[in-house]
Amino acid sequence: MRRIFTSGLFLIILFLCYRSTFAQKDSTLRKVNYSRLGFVGGVTAAAFVYGYGIQNTMWWKGTKSHFHTNWQQDWTYAMGSDKFGHFYFAHLVANVYSQLFEWCGINHKKSLLYGASFAFAYQTFIEIRDGFSRDYGFSWGDFTANVMGASLPLLKEKNKFLRDFEFKISYFPSERFRHNSNRYILDDYESTYDWVSYPLYKLMPNGIRDFVPKFLNIALGHSVKRLDIKSERTHEFFIALDWNLNELPGNGWFLKMLKRNLNFYHFPSPAIKIYPNVIWYGLKF
Repeated sequence: MRRIFTSGLFLIILFLCYRSTFAQKDSTLRKVNYSRLGFVGGVTAAAFVYGYGIQNTMWWKGTKSHFHTNWQQDWTYAMGSDKFGHFYFAHLVANVYSQLFEWCGINHKKSLLYGASFAFAYQTFIEIRDGFSRDYGFSWGDFTANVMGASLPLLKEKNKFLRDFEFKISYFPSERFRHNSNRYILDDYESTYDWVSYPLYKLMPNGIRDFVPKFLNIALGHSVKRLDIKSERTHEFFIALDWNLNELPGNGWFLKMLKRNLNFYHFPSPAIKIYPNVIWYGLKF
């Protein structure tokens, strides 16, 4: 549930902000627009209160406890797959909010810093709240993943090598989910696929590089299966083509915004499962 709130809320806010007025080019944003900033802050606060109420009812409704850490289940309950989820969604929130802050007239570098700070603060609040739940507890693994994800946009700004890497996610209903393991597919780790994507042309020799489309990436994917049967739990790894939507034609403000945010998702592409067995997919969803 919390992953739905984290991903859906902030993309909705971004959409509302772009719809609320005509977009302006960066060169025209010379001072902070406090009306926009107030709008973003107001919607965020209202959504946070509403989301907290839902989470408090559905996620934290169990027995309360003193603050404690979760060492026993931290790396076992989802075989570590949840750590990429924490990293990814902190990264997503930081990116979305940095765009929102720029839309409000704040300069690019400060927007990155504020976006990272907001993502870190929100995710840390969730972890601390988990620490007072007997069923969960504070997770240092989750906290570390949150820090890494929230800080990644800042690191990319400083490190040219990191800018070429894209971290994506995709979903396809697992057998477990089809048997009603979770109400929402976003909460089912067996239906979740994590991807690290890199430009394919940059891996080619100089003589071939110019012939490889820049919108074509190569991606390493990961998922987990059979989580409900401890003796049969397994990781899955894939190699797939990936689409760098930012390199597709279209330079209008709406298309640029749309491409940038859709690029956080891995769309279906040819792929090969390389572990634990080899399977070729014409299209891997």
